[in-house]
Amino acid sequence: MTTLFSKIISGDIPGDIVYQDDEVTAFRDINPQAPTHILIVPNKVIPTVNDLTDADQMVAGKLLLVAKKLAADEGIAENGYRLIINCNAHGGQEVFHLHLHLIGGRPLGPMLAH
Repeated sequence: MTTLFSKIISGDIPGDIVYQDDEVTAFRDINPQAPTHILIVPNKVIPTVNDLTDADQMVAGKLLLVAKKLAADEGIAENGYRLIINCNAHGGQEVFHLHLHLIGGRPLGPMLAH
């Protein structure tokens, strides 16, 4: 399956990539919700959290470790940041390629609006 994110990973379309290795790629969101808004994705297309398997344990953990690294690199680790993974339509997922939002750089307020 090809997704918008897999095209960014492969370089077929441009993206502001801030981290990339054999398993994970991170790039700046094109519609940032805060001064720092980075998407961290597995290079392998996994559509949703529901599609993770036992074989994906290492890459799922790596998403968090890359988020930690990037938060430090961006200078937002000390004051704090938010990590968000949306799953399916009711969860707000728009691109069906698992991704972790790293958001920070300002106070973020309540997690959900009523």
